[in-house]
Amino acid sequence: MTTITERAAAAAGRTAEIDDLKLPDGYVDQFPEQSPAPDPMADYEPGNDDPEQVPVGVAWLRVRRDIRAISKDQQYNQAGTRFNFRGVDTVVNVFGPVTLKHGVNVLSSQVEATYGEKTTAKGTKMRECSVLVTWTIMGPLGDTLTLQTMGEALDTADKATTKAQSVALRTLLLGFGLTPTHDKDPDADRIERGNDAPARSAESYRDEILSPKTSPGRLQQISYELTNLRMLGAKVANENNEQETLDSLGRRIYGERTGGGQ
Repeated sequence: MTTITERAAAAAGRTAEIDDLKLPDGYVDQFPEQSPAPDPMADYEPGNDDPEQVPVGVAWLRVRRDIRAISKDQQYNQAGTRFNFRGVDTVVNVFGPVTLKHGVNVLSSQVEATYGEKTTAKGTKMRECSVLVTWTIMGPLGDTLTLQTMGEALDTADKATTKAQSVALRTLLLGFGLTPTHDKDPDADRIERGNDAPARSAESYRDEILSPKTSPGRLQQISYELTNLRMLGAKVANENNEQETLDSLGRRIYGERTGGGQ
């Protein structure tokens, strides 16, 4: 280790003399040489309790596999509106320990917020906040994924921004986690239509197809209805009093009105 005297001598182009090195008792060098601090992770090796060192995509997949599903156990029931939902606290409580287990960090790296004001039917002023949040998902190796979600919220005080960010976080975890509810599939029930309304005739569809007031969008909808009713092959007298199927008639008229030909 050199002293300030030796450094001064070196700066002057000479070597410090012995007399120059005689310093008062108790003298402390105020400028000791600075050595780089040792890297605490230089000799680090994952232990048995640490997450497996895998890419972030694999770690996130393992998080999804462990979570499986989060049911809609919470219920909103106010002002005549009632529905089940998964609140952000419930979602975070489920995801938190699992992401820790697999060495996944969820970090908000950027928040873009816009604000407005809304007035309720009772005249109460509410602050509206919409946020676009950029998230960084970091895996155990330090590699990352970048994702974005949006959130909206209303509040009468100063919590709109916090609420909006909470919604964005819930959307991130449920949406990019593809987290199911294990609710019954709405398509599992098949409801037969009653006979309250009589089925339309092929001629009534023909008249609607030929009507100049029928838009191309409605023509497409008619085709969908005829498919479900299995009436595309039904023959009717067209505008030239010739027999033509409803399918052919609809396609031809649609092409004429959109400029696409038959």
